[in-house]
Amino acid sequence: MESVLAAWQVATLGGIVSWIMISSCLNVTQKLRSLLQPWVTHYVIIGTPFILQIQKYQHKFLDSLFSGLSCVVSVPFYTGFLPLVFWSGHVKLARHMTLLMAFCDYLGNTIKDTVSAPRPSCPPVRRVTATKDEKENALEYGLPSSHTLNTVCLAGIYLGMHSLVDIIAGLALGLAVLAFWLTVHEYVDNFIISGHNVLSFWSALSFLLLFAYPTPELPTPSFEFHTAFNGVTLGIVAGVHLTYYQFHHEAAPLIFSPQLSIPAFVGRILVGMPTILLVKFCSKALAKWIVPVISNTLGIPIKSTSYIPMLNAPVKGKESDKIKQSSYAQKLFFFSGQDIFDVDTGIRFLQYAGLAWSVVDLAPSVFAHLRL
Repeated sequence: MESVLAAWQVATLGGIVSWIMISSCLNVTQKLRSLLQPWVTHYVIIGTPFILQIQKYQHKFLDSLFSGLSCVVSVPFYTGFLPLVFWSGHVKLARHMTLLMAFCDYLGNTIKDTVSAPRPSCPPVRRVTATKDEKENALEYGLPSSHTLNTVCLAGIYLGMHSLVDIIAGLALGLAVLAFWLTVHEYVDNFIISGHNVLSFWSALSFLLLFAYPTPELPTPSFEFHTAFNGVTLGIVAGVHLTYYQFHHEAAPLIFSPQLSIPAFVGRILVGMPTILLVKFCSKALAKWIVPVISNTLGIPIKSTSYIPMLNAPVKGKESDKIKQSSYAQKLFFFSGQDIFDVDTGIRFLQYAGLAWSVVDLAPSVFAHLRL
């Protein structure tokens, strides 16, 4: 049985490596983009009058309402909300939500950057970007709509972020992902809880998924979002696998039960939130030291876009950002001329992995010690 498990793990990782090599050699991303982008762009343009009709009902209340709804699918919301689900005792729901959202994030952003379809033109469309996250999200490409993919359809139209074709694509993709997830989620969960080679397999999978990502036509923050959620998934999987029978089993105390009262849950929040934020800070600081050291040891030229200013490379502009998102696989498998590694990717990945691990391992250990 163990040999069978090892076989499918090797086949999965080997398949991803093969896809990275084949897609790079055959220039698959550019070929798909040349086929799909003109078609999608056409429907974005002809769908603009529909968005303008909706935005005729502009009101400050609606601006605030839909901006708030759009934040429900933002990274800060996930960072604050998912720990509460874990700590409330709904541990199985929480890990399924994390894995499903990570899958949606990777699939949605991969399609976005492959197609590189524009958002509705502004002007004439009024784009509401009241928060920093909305301004950052506006830098991404449009199709499919991540908001729709995460079931928040209406907010993405009103805010001028997506065209009708983005919404339809997001809805169709969301239904397909949900149907697939309902088929495989129990198998995935059982593997995480009691499978063989879980940590080594998921670490290798997470690493390869940093390479199995398309280069967008122009730089976007989508790859950064994918890197963060990829790290979160690794941290959750590792923590749950190591501490399942301690903190994440089916009999874990639920909120409102005698074993987990409201005061105890509030205590978990007051202790847990500072704990995971401290771990995130320490993980980032440690990664800023480790990643450059490892890269230099391996002889890989490095740069840092934002985390380590002293490592700024002479490469600038669009080409620099393209290197950040594409050259890792080329460097690793083909030793291309684009050989500058942006350490921000590794730092971001490790800090979010540390954050997620602390949510499901360190913080529950602290709660147990404090009898919360």
